[in-house]
Amino acid sequence: MASSRKQASASAQAFLQAHGKKRIAVALSGGIDSVVLLHLLKHHPGVTAIHVHHGLSPNADAWAAFCRKLCKQWGIPLSVFHVSVKKKGKGIEAAAREARYEAFRKLKADVIALAHHLDDQAETVLMNLLRGAGLRGAGGMRPLARFQGKVLARPLLEIPRKDLEGHARLHGLQWIEDESNADETLARNFLRRRVGPLVETRFPQWKRSLARAARLFSEKDDRAARLLREYLASRNLKAPSEAKLVEMLKQLTGRGTATRVEHDGATLRVHRSRLVGEEPAPADFAAVPWKGERRLKIPALGGELRFRAGKGIASGHLKKKIFQVRLRSGGERLQLHPRRPRRTLKNLFQEAGVPSWARLRTPLLFCGQDLVWVPGLGVDVRYQGRGLAPEWVIKT
Repeated sequence: MASSRKQASASAQAFLQAHGKKRIAVALSGGIDSVVLLHLLKHHPGVTAIHVHHGLSPNADAWAAFCRKLCKQWGIPLSVFHVSVKKKGKGIEAAAREARYEAFRKLKADVIALAHHLDDQAETVLMNLLRGAGLRGAGGMRPLARFQGKVLARPLLEIPRKDLEGHARLHGLQWIEDESNADETLARNFLRRRVGPLVETRFPQWKRSLARAARLFSEKDDRAARLLREYLASRNLKAPSEAKLVEMLKQLTGRGTATRVEHDGATLRVHRSRLVGEEPAPADFAAVPWKGERRLKIPALGGELRFRAGKGIASGHLKKKIFQVRLRSGGERLQLHPRRPRRTLKNLFQEAGVPSWARLRTPLLFCGQDLVWVPGLGVDVRYQGRGLAPEWVIKT
């Protein structure tokens, strides 16, 4: 236990080394976790505290009074914010959190230190997974996060709750107990009081395991953020704000198969785990004749057709000189193998994994009324042979 308490102190010192020159405010609820965090940081010059009065409990005034008395005893300036919790279709926990963060926004501080610990992290990850969260939810809470120009820091995120309890007993600290912690109608309390102890009988290290998994997921999420920034830059799109980037990642890594994210005039989608840009089909696209040239630019579709010698469209057909590039109009069919039936282009696109929005911009090569070639699918059997092989190249 002594080594665990030293770990809590070491985490606090590491936090101060990283942020000690900034204005630090400790979010003080009066519960054991936040009291321990304030105790660990109280000797650092300039540390202040903030207490958010939600008004949800008949004991809320007493909690605020406790925080005032404690901060006076320790010589720490305290700001008390009275907030109004408005559910607006949210659960009470989510509404209270939103009100709390609104108070954080108004606070004059560079860093807000939160007392979340390892047990909180494990419970958060479990709840997020049970709700079907994506990669970001599986990553749990971040040790550091940006919020309205401030840093939200969680110096105790690696420390188990029992170690914080040991620290409190060793130093004779006092704290308050929130009666709502016993309310098992709240999801977190149900997991903490019912599910957690049951899981621990079979998996005693489940909290550490979930917290470790959260770190791994968070690392992958960081990589996703970097890749998204690089993708946007490659398309000459503006870099999003940190908050917008977080929201974009949340949507793009969610479960919805039809997710669309609008940014800087562009529409982004995820198709088969790949990020793609959606562009609408040109409303007034006119057929483009092909007269045998090796390169045929089609600016309206953002690319060009290239033809190289090889197996593709048989040379005998190239003399017809009545080829055109058109877009889908519906009902097109293609036969790719002589022993297989002619099939609808819609079904072939589905099998090839071509997203519906991309099909509308796919250039189709016709000879008269015959569909000759489709990018990614191939040449119709009636036109196959040695001659020219087409390729569709999108300009980036």
